Amino acid sequence: MKTGLQFLAGNEAVAAGAALARPQVVAVYPITPQTTIVERLADWHANGELQCEFLHVESEHSALSAAMGASALGARTFTATSSQGLLYMCECLHYAAGGRFPIVMVNANRALALPWNIYGDQRDSLSQLESGWIQLYASNAQEALDLTLQAFRLAEDPRVATPVMLNVDGFALTHTYEPVQVPEPAQAGAFLPAFKPAFRMDLDAPLSLGFSAGPRDNTAFKIAQHRGCLAAESVLDEVDAEFARHFGRSWGGALEPWHVDGAEAVVVTLGSLSGELRGVVDALRAEGLKVGSLRLRLLRPFPAEALRRALAGARAVGVLEKNVSVGFEGTVCSQVRAALHPLGAAAPGVAGFTGGLGGRDIPAAELEAVFLGLLAHGGTHDNAVGWVDPGVRDA
Repeated sequence: MKTGLQFLAGNEAVAAGAALARPQVVAVYPITPQTTIVERLADWHANGELQCEFLHVESEHSALSAAMGASALGARTFTATSSQGLLYMCECLHYAAGGRFPIVMVNANRALALPWNIYGDQRDSLSQLESGWIQLYASNAQEALDLTLQAFRLAEDPRVATPVMLNVDGFALTHTYEPVQVPEPAQAGAFLPAFKPAFRMDLDAPLSLGFSAGPRDNTAFKIAQHRGCLAAESVLDEVDAEFARHFGRSWGGALEPWHVDGAEAVVVTLGSLSGELRGVVDALRAEGLKVGSLRLRLLRPFPAEALRRALAGARAVGVLEKNVSVGFEGTVCSQVRAALHPLGAAAPGVAGFTGGLGGRDIPAAELEAVFLGLLAHGGTHDNAVGWVDPGVRDA
């Protein structure tokens, strides 16, 4: 694996980050658009650059099952999936989170069937918010590499002990080439030491893992799991600060604000769409309009207090997501509404917007229209979905 400044697609950057983490077990099943992640790892394993147990299993369900078994034995584990593959893992997602197995999995965000579609939106990961996994969202290839390394540090922290799902936008990020700084292995090793689990299967020190718990004890385990996930927000801040000391790059914590201070209208979003939003914000700011954008890097645990602080001064908030909870509104919009509710009468109005489903482009003009609408009319507290894609028609 080459290090230094490289020209890489997002998937290649993820693979580099995963290899630099020195996983002991990699369990894979290919599915578009994540396939090139595991292909690159397979290449490095075949030529001896990646020393691990490389398991090419028969399904996504088996991939996560194998990762859980390896993690239970104290091995650092990695896998990747997308879309219908993530849904096929659904049963195992809850097992992994409830078992507190610190697995790292990259999900290449892709539309869900039907209609069948291989292109990128975020309905797959957002459908699994309640599975108990930490969810991170990368905006570009460099962040995808860096967050892959950070995800292991986060998941394996004993205060957290929770699996991490890192989400990268299908094709818009996974297959787009960008300059990426790939660290030296020694540098990565200094940041991410060997995994030393507090609990693991060991014949010399037997423990019970993955057991049943009846009504008396079940709640206690769920409270502990919930607290571990909540701890991830502050631990992520620590991990990023440590990352900056080793690599000279910082991505901040749960949120990435862009001209939010003093903004009357702010649009909240996830993933790679944030880059285009920043360009629109800059253009509208040049015209004297008080607008800003806010990217959610962390969606589970949800950074409610940080979001309230960031948006308290806004008059109107738009939530733009590549997702819709059919029959209601966008899933992220519901989260933002709930987080802002404690502000009471001082809370900005919130309007939800859905776009980019099935990989459809969202032109800058449509993003401008979202901002202009928020400035003109404020947010709305009804639960209507605003479709920002041009030419949407009844099917």
